[in-house]
Amino acid sequence: MMGALALVTLLPSCKSASEIVAQKEDHLAAAGFAFKPASTAQRQQMISRLPPHHFVRRMQGGQLFYVYSDPTVCNCLYVGDQSAYARYQQYRQAQALADEHEMTAMDYQDTQWNWGAWGPWGESWNGWNPAWGNWDPGMGPLGW
Repeated sequence: MMGALALVTLLPSCKSASEIVAQKEDHLAAAGFAFKPASTAQRQQMISRLPPHHFVRRMQGGQLFYVYSDPTVCNCLYVGDQSAYARYQQYRQAQALADEHEMTAMDYQDTQWNWGAWGPWGESWNGWNPAWGNWDPGMGPLGW
């Protein structure tokens, strides 16, 4: 579900894949993730073994770390603890909610929408509003 939401959120932006990854990495750094370049042959070989652009969990010294691998844009790892990961997830949720609100607002600004095609707005609707949740599932007088 979150993957589909992320895809829908990214589609309207028309950004390249590298721009999307770079923006994500900016947010990782802001959340407290440390930047670790793959600057040696050994690191280069190790980074190739991780799934690109995904988080993996790693226990080290009894502490949980989250590692994000980017072999394409920065050729690096981002490493963060639980609090950095939580801050990053909070940002993602806030951004998804903001994007959803923006999309909803844009839906109602469609000047080409033909409300008349949906029939009369009088008694036949029986005061139904989907936000109120009072729609009769028996389809009532609408005759559907």
